[in-house]
Amino acid sequence: MPKITILSVALCAFVLSVVIPFMEISGSHLFNPEWPSHARLHEAWQLMVNAAISILALILVWKGIAPRLGIVLGLILSASFLIAWAAGPLYGGSMVHSDGTNFTIGGISVVVVGVTVIAGLLLLGWRALAQHSETSP
Repeated sequence: MPKITILSVALCAFVLSVVIPFMEISGSHLFNPEWPSHARLHEAWQLMVNAAISILALILVWKGIAPRLGIVLGLILSASFLIAWAAGPLYGGSMVHSDGTNFTIGGISVVVVGVTVIAGLLLLGWRALAQHSETSP
């Protein structure tokens, strides 16, 4: 199994099951009193589903059970966020927090940059896996 394949899915799982929950289980998201209770329910659900699917993806790759499926799951999680971000103007979504903060690099949200990097690494992991499969007996 190519290292980039394992590392890209591991990074995706770490970000979605540790980093994002650490940032969002806070007053800015899950415990934000300005958010309707229904929105907070969806936030909790999204955190749990993303963590569970990303951990499943890592298991599928790490154990060699279905590495392509593991990469696809990571790509679905990454792409769905990027699509939601790009479609934000259609439904009033934004990366700006309710307190007005927005952490950016060159005017683009650090989260968007990070998820784009993860998606790129997952694509490299897919390519490495395909090349590895072609050369393996």
